[in-house]
Amino acid sequence: MDLKEKKIAVVGLGGVGGYLGALLADHYEHVTFVARGARGEAIRKNGLVLHSEYRGERICHPEKVVARGEDLEVQDYIFVCVKTYSLEEALKSIEGAVGEHTVVIPVMNGADTGERARGLLTKGQIVDSLIYIITFANPDYSITQQGMYTIVWLGIDGADEKQQAMLKETDALLQAAEIESRIAEDINRQIWKKYIMNCAYNVETAAYANTIGQLRDDPIKAKEYEALTREAYNVAVAKGIAMREEDITWLTHRFYEELSDGDTSSLQRDVENHRQSEVDTFCGYLIREAKSLGLEVPVMEKMEKLILAQLA
Repeated sequence: MDLKEKKIAVVGLGGVGGYLGALLADHYEHVTFVARGARGEAIRKNGLVLHSEYRGERICHPEKVVARGEDLEVQDYIFVCVKTYSLEEALKSIEGAVGEHTVVIPVMNGADTGERARGLLTKGQIVDSLIYIITFANPDYSITQQGMYTIVWLGIDGADEKQQAMLKETDALLQAAEIESRIAEDINRQIWKKYIMNCAYNVETAAYANTIGQLRDDPIKAKEYEALTREAYNVAVAKGIAMREEDITWLTHRFYEELSDGDTSSLQRDVENHRQSEVDTFCGYLIREAKSLGLEVPVMEKMEKLILAQLA
């Protein structure tokens, strides 16, 4: 089947899902968004508005907007872009839309998303993925993407020949929609590399309610950022993930040289607004994994306490 004829659904129209959904709807005819309430009505009436430094201004109109995953017909591709705490609910809602051939791509935070998804779906093929992007949803339900860099990594650990072909088609689907993507040789390493970054970036910005620039300007906080990176790295290595010392070098360089002074994080914004957050994804999960492996993560434990105190 030609890519133009594929049925594509996007579940979760926040920053990441909104960016991916807008570009997919701008390039493919049979795209369905799952969006409820006022967000769904706004998209039906005005389209999905994307303000992107990288891809420009877009107003994108999907073929359909449905209020629930249960309203989807069987799809060829489903991109799941919800917060990690909503994964189970989202996957349960799309069960009827997942056929044997359906490719399900959870584009989310966390280190165990693919594993959790495989335990919940009995049909279809799960593709592990991650995305590097700075994006957020606005009060009017438009999407803002900042910076001149975004990339989606795709992979399946130990992929067979059929799965490799599926990965290549998924990569082609994204690239044709102007969504930069790459198939990882070791997707677990790439997932943990991003996760380690978030264990420092999301966690410390939220714990101190600081921008990246404020963290960099404080020698003690800067060293704590490095310590958070090292703690998460040590957990990954102990779990058997094939991390490399150069990953630490890259993550440290990114903190000191590449991130913008004003950068904040989604976890920081959620904590500041007392919304449900992914604090357990970045703090709780790592602390539990460290404990099971006999490792100590004192800086992460400190950050978790600071965040939970704000939410109390």
